[in-house]
Amino acid sequence: MFVIRQATLDDLPTLLKLAKMVHFINLPADKDLLAEKIQASRLSFTGKEAHARDREWMFVLEDTSSGAVIGTSALIGCISWQGHPHLYFQVRKREHYSKDLGTGQVHVTIQLGSDETGASEVGGLILSPGYRGHPEKLGALLSLVRFHFIGLHRAKFSPVILAEMMGALDPNSHTPLWEYLGRRFINLSYAEADLFSTKSKEFIQSLFPKSEIYISLLPPEARNLIGKVGDETVPALRMLEKQGFQEMDHVDPFDGGPYLQARRDDIPLVKSTARLKVASLGRGNAEAIVSSHDPEHGFRAVRTRVSVTGNAVRLPREAAEALGVTVGGTVGVTVLKEPGRGTRLAKAARSGVGRAKGAGGGGPKPGKSKAKRR
Repeated sequence: MFVIRQATLDDLPTLLKLAKMVHFINLPADKDLLAEKIQASRLSFTGKEAHARDREWMFVLEDTSSGAVIGTSALIGCISWQGHPHLYFQVRKREHYSKDLGTGQVHVTIQLGSDETGASEVGGLILSPGYRGHPEKLGALLSLVRFHFIGLHRAKFSPVILAEMMGALDPNSHTPLWEYLGRRFINLSYAEADLFSTKSKEFIQSLFPKSEIYISLLPPEARNLIGKVGDETVPALRMLEKQGFQEMDHVDPFDGGPYLQARRDDIPLVKSTARLKVASLGRGNAEAIVSSHDPEHGFRAVRTRVSVTGNAVRLPREAAEALGVTVGGTVGVTVLKEPGRGTRLAKAARSGVGRAKGAGGGGPKPGKSKAKRR
């Protein structure tokens, strides 16, 4: 069986190995930085974080048959605040026309932009290569559990959720966009600049040009990366699009990967998440993510089959044991697929039946997703 749980310091060696497989700012291949993130996650799961900007949740996927941690994903409660902006390139189209020649061209420009409104972000997802393509869709589980958690704790997240998609990198974690553009202004390698951006944003704002840059001035191998993702990132992109995420003409200043955005309360899985009472034990006919959260076990979640009736749920004994719950206990439930009865739980959640405490309304203003904190 596979269980999603919150990360602990015992997971540090495995998380470090996973971090070295990818280039994620929210999963740094640095033992001390990872330890700090696990500690911040522990405080966030217990609600003891010092400030909303410190909220960060790190999930791990465990194969209970071996006890091995085989994947991870993350949520960041607040990626920007006053003095700590989220930075991006704004992508625009500019039309130029000559009356004398009777012809014109459309040029694409990029310009450094910033935002301090405090959006939340999803990211930091990686699954061990040996488990990719598994029949139980483990990569999807690592992704979807984040929206399940948001649905249970809406008040802890911004009305706007961002997701940054990994731009195309070569096998050495290099990108032509950085080599032809970023490095002209910041004399650091892509990896060095990316890592330093976790500590400071000042160098980006001070050294990058403030004006629009016409990308037609860049070589094709660089300009063709803007707003594009690598082949391995396409499944994560499609999964987010199914949850209502849309491109917003913002891209990462370092690798050109696109940012996606969705309103928290419009995300289908967030809307269809509710807290329900365990009425009985037994296999149901609806596929769902079910979770528990208590001082002894912390946060734990499984993908299983349930039956939902009103504000009560029936779940398999094996799932109940993995979650540490018994009949009469309360669990979080997100129905993923319910043949013939698709939206029953979503309707219950919208009407307030079993709804998560603190689940409020929205406000104004996002396999492999990276979710850098820029």
